[in-house]
Amino acid sequence: MKICESFADMLMLKHTQTLLDKEKMSGDKGARRAGRRPGRRPAKIDVRSKLERSRQSARECRARKKLRYQYLEDLVTNREKAVFMLRQELETYRRLCEEADNGLVTEEMKERLKLNFEIPSPSQDADVEDQFSCKSSPDVDE
Repeated sequence: MKICESFADMLMLKHTQTLLDKEKMSGDKGARRAGRRPGRRPAKIDVRSKLERSRQSARECRARKKLRYQYLEDLVTNREKAVFMLRQELETYRRLCEEADNGLVTEEMKERLKLNFEIPSPSQDADVEDQFSCKSSPDVDE
């Protein structure tokens, strides 16, 4: 019976020792600095790396912004060129209309009319009809 009592005493002693250790550890928390965990780098290095990441992010943001503005400027330039060309074309047609209203038929007007409203010849009409006809060709199996 003595063995059982000593074994029970050992278990009891071990249990009380564990409880005391836990109490010591819980009381020890006040000595630690807040927010610091074991195995982590010091806060100064974290701040430095955070600042460097922030600077790098700002650099990349400025580069993206510069590219975006360059793209928009190119787009505006191309649109301005298109507007300029369309205004020239409008002015040309306005002038041609005034000449036609006054009864003048110039070579320029004839050329423009020929290019814009070219009338297909009879052979071209037949080719167009053949292309769009619904007749089946001999090589197509139905």
